[in-house]
Amino acid sequence: MVDVFTEIKIERPLEEVASYASNPENAPQWYVNIKSAEWKTPPEIKMGAQIAFIAHFLGRKLSYVYEIVELIPHQKMVMRTADGPFPMETTYEWEALDERTTRMSLRNRGKPSGFSKLFAPMMAKSMRKANEKDLISIKGILEKAES
Repeated sequence: MVDVFTEIKIERPLEEVASYASNPENAPQWYVNIKSAEWKTPPEIKMGAQIAFIAHFLGRKLSYVYEIVELIPHQKMVMRTADGPFPMETTYEWEALDERTTRMSLRNRGKPSGFSKLFAPMMAKSMRKANEKDLISIKGILEKAES
């Protein structure tokens, strides 16, 4: 099992951080590894919505479809995929620390199967590093937007 949790404080209001982060169309701008995101269902952030992503991770091109399986607006969003050799679940959570500061967490969990099982420890380390970069990136984008 791979389970990677990262978090960061962003000096922006909760609604702004959650709205930007939960919109898949913004993902290629702040995720290091995501190259594109395309709606497979009508473009609305709601339960059952599906988004196709193309990413590059550990030197490989990955194509996968996530479905939103849990949604509490401006608090939590969970997306899950079961296709491919590495089913994943990504959880975003947002918490207002005060009216101008938001704590955002990003958690990726998955259970590799087959050949991917051998690389699970390396995947977890690489995922953590990428997630940390992603959170620093979104923090920079949102805090710069204020200027």
